[in-house]
Amino acid sequence: MDKLLTPKQLSELLQVDQSTVYWWSHTGFIPHIKIGKLVRFKEVEVEEWVKQRSRQGRKQIKYNS
Repeated sequence: MDKLLTPKQLSELLQVDQSTVYWWSHTGFIPHIKIGKLVRFKEVEVEEWVKQRSRQGRKQIKYNS
């Protein structure tokens, strides 16, 4: 079974407020599992979710002269 994270554990991992984690799950922004009234997050799904949001930086900086 995949490791499940609590909202507190996920907020610490992502370095965001716990209320942000709850809001993201409430709005469906982040993948989550509801177990009764509890919200849990599959660690592997969260890792994939973060990877999908990662962006490459520019290779060069354009300067306007």
